[in-house]
Amino acid sequence: MADRLQGKVALVTGAGMGIGRATALRFAAEGANVVVSDINDEAARTVATEIGETSIVNHCDTSVEADVAAAIKATVQAFGTIDILVNNAGVGAGVEWDRMIAINLSGVMYGCKHGCDAMAERGGGSIVNLSSMLGLISVPFPGVEGYTAAKHGVVGLTKHYATNFGVKGVRVNCINPGWIETAMTDPIAQAGGKAYMESNSALGRMGKPEEVAAVALFLASDDASFVTGSSYVVDGGWTAR
Repeated sequence: MADRLQGKVALVTGAGMGIGRATALRFAAEGANVVVSDINDEAARTVATEIGETSIVNHCDTSVEADVAAAIKATVQAFGTIDILVNNAGVGAGVEWDRMIAINLSGVMYGCKHGCDAMAERGGGSIVNLSSMLGLISVPFPGVEGYTAAKHGVVGLTKHYATNFGVKGVRVNCINPGWIETAMTDPIAQAGGKAYMESNSALGRMGKPEEVAAVALFLASDDASFVTGSSYVVDGGWTAR
């Protein structure tokens, strides 16, 4: 077992599946105490069981500010502090505009707002926001305007909180994944889109959640001590075309 996060306390939202699950498991393997937070209690319990006694389950609807604030408070109550927050919870295209913005943008803002304050009070920490390659580019698909707008907004929020809380020891960065093999992209793949997603990748394939989690680990760890306000693209070269 590695120890890059030994003794650290991490809260991961949307940790019941996909990138959130992979991140929670990787953080735990690196020595962190992990709060597995999700709106799906059963999924969260499954992940927490995989981790063991160094984790707890937290129910959180990130579109509700009070839920996010309570999740951070619960983390501190359980483990005495909060060192890392991964704002991962999100929904894919097809969700109506108000709900999309509430979860994918406002939810991240609530996490940054309350997470930065909590970390600043305790001498610092690291926040990792999950954006998307659609936070940097657009694609000619109908029905993704809300997702694109929200994910662009996450990049802006990352820069805002990084510049406002850096002197207080809080680093804020974001990850911009491309096509990753998750429950969110599976319907697209099953509908015949997998070839398209793979063909535009410089690596010729889709990514895996664990590959995004590895970047989250770097940003959360002391290895990234001089990294803040940055966006890390994890898309297999899809946007390099």
